[in-house]
Amino acid sequence: MSETAASTPKPLKQRARVWFKRFLLISLACYLAMAVYQVWKPLPEGIGQEFPLRPAGAVTLLTDVTYLDAAGVRHSDQQVFDEALRLIGQARQAVVLDMFLFNDFSGTGAAPPLRPLSAQLTHALVERKRAVPGLQAVLITDPINTLYGGMPSKHLDALRAAGIEVVVTDLARLRTPNPAWSGFWQLCCRWAGNSGDGGWLPSPFGQGKVTLRSYLALLNLNANHRKTLVADTGDGWAGLVASANPHDGSSAHGNVALRFDGAAALDLLRSERAVAALSGARWPQALAAAQTGPASDAGTAETRVQIVTEGRIRDALLSNVASAKAGEQLDIAVFYFSHRALLKAVAAARQRGVQVRVLLDPNEDAFGRKKNGIPNRQAALELHRAGVAVRWCDTHGEQCHAKLVLRRGVDGSAELIAGSANYTRRNLDDYNLESSARVLATTDAAVMEQATAYFEQSWNNGDGRRISLPYSAYEDASRWRYWRYRFTEATGLSSF
Repeated sequence: MSETAASTPKPLKQRARVWFKRFLLISLACYLAMAVYQVWKPLPEGIGQEFPLRPAGAVTLLTDVTYLDAAGVRHSDQQVFDEALRLIGQARQAVVLDMFLFNDFSGTGAAPPLRPLSAQLTHALVERKRAVPGLQAVLITDPINTLYGGMPSKHLDALRAAGIEVVVTDLARLRTPNPAWSGFWQLCCRWAGNSGDGGWLPSPFGQGKVTLRSYLALLNLNANHRKTLVADTGDGWAGLVASANPHDGSSAHGNVALRFDGAAALDLLRSERAVAALSGARWPQALAAAQTGPASDAGTAETRVQIVTEGRIRDALLSNVASAKAGEQLDIAVFYFSHRALLKAVAAARQRGVQVRVLLDPNEDAFGRKKNGIPNRQAALELHRAGVAVRWCDTHGEQCHAKLVLRRGVDGSAELIAGSANYTRRNLDDYNLESSARVLATTDAAVMEQATAYFEQSWNNGDGRRISLPYSAYEDASRWRYWRYRFTEATGLSSF
């Protein structure tokens, strides 16, 4: 009797439950393994680089400043893309750009007037290619401009038609800051690709319809966030590293850029070849030859420039702050500030007697939509309690989009770091592609005087320009929002 019972096959439902449990356990294991891998997988070759310090010429800080005059009328003085368009217009051998947002999306209710930056840049590249047919022209950009393959881009199509190489970055090769979603997406959805023939969902960035797959790709929250330009100048090379996008909806944002000549521009070119390679793109032979040009450290110069990318930007920022001594001046202007290690380093510098000032965007406006102030108001609360002087940009629809830190030493030395990277986990911990330039010089060097003047005017509302407000204007002591910021920063479930 017992032997017969023991040999009787299990009922079909019971076996199905066993196999279903096994399936769930295997699926969960695959999901967890993929989530962990997406956070820690090896970076592609050439990503996360720290190039040597190079003697540099024509080092200039370019600024875009939006402000209110005494009558409350808004003005916007812009230099960044004026110089970018000039460099494109004089190039005869090559021009290489890497731009995150390159589109005319503006959202709903974005503050006018908007400058048509995307059309201006497209026109400049197409016209220069027509004028100089042998020009090697390359644009590297992020797939957000096609809604991850869900919508055609008239600007990218026009560039391709003109013979300009367009490289859409393969974000799947990068790490992702949002493992809770990316572990699932890699298994379930990436293989499905996307379609630009039209979808049924409204675009998250303006007019048009996109597919569900566009939204699913967007939730990975990683990006090629760089904003760079390299062009020949006839007898050399010029580089531009910026916080500004050729994006109509961002055209009134406050921004900064560093422009320089010399071997550092070729380092910038090398860093962009790595992005093209990870995306499977062909690198023009003429550009490969240019990279073998002069790149020595011979000689000395008052001003030196170093290109740093991805996580090496974090290292440079932390080193700059940690080296600040009592009595020195440390000035920071940034769109997002939430990186835990950097926040602690800034607070510690203040405790050492460093004079620290931090100018932040209030995280109030985003292309016509109102935001809740996370993460800057929560980070500012910590800094304020640590004795750090904090002010807010007085925004009116636009954003205070600079990413800049300036340290001026008691010995007359100065260090400036500026570029594309916000001071967040997503931007500094090897998830996004980012580029910044580090400048070492004396405090009386032209670029350092420009940076000092830019910050002082913004901080003190100089020349009758209303640019900033006191800390009390956006002070937020909410514990709920503070811990929401801490949770989303740590897990990657954030848009910053």
